[in-house]
Amino acid sequence: MTEIILTQYPGKIIGPISRLIGYIMNSLYMFLNDVFGIQNIAVCIVLFTFIIYFLMTPLTYKQQKFSKLTHEMQPEINAIREKYKNKKDQASMQKMNEETQAVYEKYGVSAMGSCVQMLINFPIFIAMYNVVRNVPAYVGSVKLVYTGLVDKIVNVDGFKDLMEKVVTDSSVVTKLDFTDATTTSNSIIDVLYALPSTGWDVLRDNFGGLTDAITSVEASVQHMNNFFGINIANSPVNLISTGWESKDFILIFGAILIPLISYLSQVVNIKLMSTGTVSMTNDENDAMARQMKTMNRVMPLFSLVMVFSVPVGAGIYWIAGSVIRSIQQIALNYHFKNLDLEAIIEKNKEKAKKKKEKQGIHENQIANAARINTKKITETVVTEEKEEILRQTAEYAKSAKKGSLLEKANMVKDFNERNNK
Repeated sequence: MTEIILTQYPGKIIGPISRLIGYIMNSLYMFLNDVFGIQNIAVCIVLFTFIIYFLMTPLTYKQQKFSKLTHEMQPEINAIREKYKNKKDQASMQKMNEETQAVYEKYGVSAMGSCVQMLINFPIFIAMYNVVRNVPAYVGSVKLVYTGLVDKIVNVDGFKDLMEKVVTDSSVVTKLDFTDATTTSNSIIDVLYALPSTGWDVLRDNFGGLTDAITSVEASVQHMNNFFGINIANSPVNLISTGWESKDFILIFGAILIPLISYLSQVVNIKLMSTGTVSMTNDENDAMARQMKTMNRVMPLFSLVMVFSVPVGAGIYWIAGSVIRSIQQIALNYHFKNLDLEAIIEKNKEKAKKKKEKQGIHENQIANAARINTKKITETVVTEEKEEILRQTAEYAKSAKKGSLLEKANMVKDFNERNNK
């Protein structure tokens, strides 16, 4: 099987993630087909979403725990900020950062704890968008559905002009590339995957000799991409446009329903998170609290607007993620409701204390070594001074006058020295 390379996203970060998702999706597709006879990309997306969020459960737990502990330590953080409120010099700012970091260490949390999940989830969503936008480029089993028809198309005389006409008449944005055989095949598959429902009629009109083959592949593609009557390869905007032209109001309703469900599922998820976690501060004017409230309002609206313009498959991933996160949140809310946070805080404080003690021992060793060295230096200086005094005294004693008290003292000293020998 020839791997599709030219139609894959070439980015150095998102590209490999997209290829990994494609590999997982292909494995899920083959598993569902072999075990249950199910050939549906939407089901694969839902299963993939479940797997991703199941693997991210420990990270979600840590994030929720971070929010709880942050609430407990916030009074201490606020006190530090108030302490250095009017001090803008470098030394004060450094001291404030050190004291703030010490509080984080005491409670056993990381300042980046609330950002990690978003940093992981966002690239996955972008990579999933690339996969859903062009499933055959990443899912080998789906590509095989198209290859037989593509081989027949390229054997038709003048197929290049005919395919260009199909692209124009079907209003497909994807461009054809006939550089070589592999590129030509991949490019035609891109067009076939992007065809709207009316595009297959255009394809039959231009390749009349392949009507049966085109109809067979169309049926397989519609089955693979079907999600309650909606083609997941198309965006809601395109579906609404198609439905309006054909007066298919059920299609229009279904196309509107996807972004609406995405919005509502986000609102429910955020509400559950707000119930399970407490605000970082009771101060309504706090900048962080205002930021969080703004984000909680904007994110559902962002999903509403974005899901209108991306393939429905990406919207399914977004919705499935919100539903799974909501289920997780209900379980976490129950867990944290019965969790002894005081015990966790005390345990973290004890760890921080032991860490400080270890650091303190090292510092004391340095200080003691410094004191010992100072003592030795002092003792050396005292000894030298003592010897100098004794030398000067001996010199003075030699110059004693006859009959003086100093001469008699010298005589006694000499007598004692002779008797001690």
